[in-house]
Amino acid sequence: MNIKSADIQMSIYESGDEGARLLPVSLSEWEERAEKKLDAGSFGYVHGGAGAGDTMRANIDAFQTYRIRPRICMDISNRDLSVKLFGHKFTAPFLFAPIGVNSIFHPDAELAPAKAAAKLGIPYILSNVSTMDLEKVAEVMGDGIRWFQLYPPRNHELTKSFLSRAEAAGYSAIVVTIDSTLLGWRETDLRNAYLPFLSGHGMGNYFSDPVFCSMLDESPEKNRKAAVKVALDEGNNICFTWKNLDFIRQQTKLPILLKGVTHPDDAIVAIEHGVDGIIVSNHGGRQLDGAIGTLEALPFICEAVKEKVPILMDSGIRRGADILKAMALGASAVLIGRPYVYALAVAGQMGVEEVMKHLFTETELQMAISGRTSIQELDRSLVMKVN
Repeated sequence: MNIKSADIQMSIYESGDEGARLLPVSLSEWEERAEKKLDAGSFGYVHGGAGAGDTMRANIDAFQTYRIRPRICMDISNRDLSVKLFGHKFTAPFLFAPIGVNSIFHPDAELAPAKAAAKLGIPYILSNVSTMDLEKVAEVMGDGIRWFQLYPPRNHELTKSFLSRAEAAGYSAIVVTIDSTLLGWRETDLRNAYLPFLSGHGMGNYFSDPVFCSMLDESPEKNRKAAVKVALDEGNNICFTWKNLDFIRQQTKLPILLKGVTHPDDAIVAIEHGVDGIIVSNHGGRQLDGAIGTLEALPFICEAVKEKVPILMDSGIRRGADILKAMALGASAVLIGRPYVYALAVAGQMGVEEVMKHLFTETELQMAISGRTSIQELDRSLVMKVN
């Protein structure tokens, strides 16, 4: 789909006053409406973080330590937000981040954002803990670009099964997430005594997997509680090491991106073990409290990697200006998470499409007003660090 920013902006102006619009414009209003619509457990699951929330705040606050320095008297008639990754050209410099258990936000679960992604031409990263299995998501996406996130299981045969299913279903990259091998101390979820997996949410890829089902004494239909426990035990792979990453590398020819990297030394080791991309992420501040913000980590990792592989970044991105700052500091693309989930909760697929189109438009306008016409023109000269 060709997203036309001028048309999107003008359509909002022509819609009349705020009361005439059915859907919000600002992210804060999407969030407010999502909170009103969801129960405390569901909203807290996406909104909350680890411990006191210091890492979540660090992610947001890091963007305020940089200011954009616009150039003037530049011809900004023709603008291009596209980027290229692993042989594919993407409409925008952002992707849908892998967020699981979408069924707690909307009945259509992962099918809604997947359809929106395919329609808009934005890559969708399916969470390993999706409620809809990876084959169903692939079916509704058609030719849409999709990647599969893998929480590495303990069982190697289950790992192989997930990877082969992803390849067969047309997923074009694997995102190995290694910053959540142990569930963080999430006070909001603990206060609400809420863990959606216990109710069967997010189990689509496990319960549909023949290898996983062969590990059970009884089928998930007969004993869901026992099946969930086995799945959670597989996901909590606290003995995962670089040797296990080597095993994953041997099982697939698809590009592998390692997600959850915030230390430059880890980025260097990851490349030595054959990864094709790095995703700078702290799991949206949901794992380790008091950790470094991802934008703070990004320049150090870029310096260490020296453009050997693409570097993507997530956690804390809310606005077009955030995207420009991340790209200027070395990111090849960024991942968008919470914003689309709030929109999903409010208005399903239509809401997801709306928030992503608004983000695209804002990013393009920000880039043009800064005096740049393409993502490739963004570099360190765009931003200045302030105290």
